[in-house]
Amino acid sequence: MPNPFGDMLRDAPLFQELQRVLFSSTGPVNWELARQIAVASAASAGEDDAPTDADQRAYEEAARVAELQVASFTGLEPPSDVAVVRAVRRAGWIGANVDGLKPLLEPAAEKLGAAVADAQRQAMPEEAPPMAAQLMSQMSPLLLGAQVGTVLGFLAQHVLGQYDIAVPRAGHGTVLFVGPNIEAFRRDWSLDATEFRTWVALHEVTHRFEFSRGWTLPRFRELLDDFLSTIRIDVEGLQRRLDSLDPQDPEGMQRMLEGDGQLFGTVLDDEQRIKLGRIQAFMASAEGYADHVMHRVGKTLLKTYGQIDEAMRRYRESEQVDPVFERLLGIEMKREQYVVGRRFCDTVAGWSDERMLAKMWDSADALPSLPELEEPTLWLSRTD
Repeated sequence: MPNPFGDMLRDAPLFQELQRVLFSSTGPVNWELARQIAVASAASAGEDDAPTDADQRAYEEAARVAELQVASFTGLEPPSDVAVVRAVRRAGWIGANVDGLKPLLEPAAEKLGAAVADAQRQAMPEEAPPMAAQLMSQMSPLLLGAQVGTVLGFLAQHVLGQYDIAVPRAGHGTVLFVGPNIEAFRRDWSLDATEFRTWVALHEVTHRFEFSRGWTLPRFRELLDDFLSTIRIDVEGLQRRLDSLDPQDPEGMQRMLEGDGQLFGTVLDDEQRIKLGRIQAFMASAEGYADHVMHRVGKTLLKTYGQIDEAMRRYRESEQVDPVFERLLGIEMKREQYVVGRRFCDTVAGWSDERMLAKMWDSADALPSLPELEEPTLWLSRTD
């Protein structure tokens, strides 16, 4: 895209950096802006020291123990590749998720970008100069980049591992542990270091077992594409938000990006709610199963299980769940839905066994629907 600023201020270092960020992305999301905002936001959490060699070895040991335990307990076929275990800083988690979420979020961003462009065309005076139109065309990628960056920056201050955003993505052969957050949580709750690392590893490894099934990523993308294919954007609401933007009030823009509502409102009809329910069922099944395995294995493996479980229970009472998808795509996921997923797994395993429960990962059709999560006998009656 041509630079509308021409040679203006080309020798000013600050302006050069601004240009680099503004024009670093040609897609529907300015991912470089998202990364920089996220890293800057995460820095407010305090120390973010790079993991030491000893930290790396400790997380590798925890992951290998978890792999053996999860394979033995669930009966699931282990992934064909050997996991690469990485202890990372918050910034490393941000970088990995910018790359991992890009293929999932960009199709939605294209649709949102078209709605922004339409709202901008309606708002722009007919006599507006070409340069103004060109600058306005960058508004959608900038807003989406800022929104993604704000959400990832918030999450990076709290997440413990890669799958705190519990969705499949490319590159499932790597397992990440956010060392500074794990260590801070452990200190706050006076937890045993080795046992808490193993607890986190059980969660991460179970998700890796789930999402290494060849059908999980294509199925999740299919559900997202189906949901987005008929979604309607609240253009009028978007227009009001754009009209309220004041370039001279960065704090006001920050408040809007950090607000509880979606920046880009969606309008859901009955068909959309059915499609949304399929996505919610997928995510609740994935997180519910990981919770089930983590707790069942942890209860027998870890001496301090009760202390860890109590700390996590209290923490989750105020936890925000999947704001990336809720804030950007209108996919609402509340902690209660994950609780339903966990209860389904506990119930099925109690009525049958772990091998029966693991059949939910045999294929896309084998996953429980929302009604089946609420009433496990419906799923059992159709599952051999």
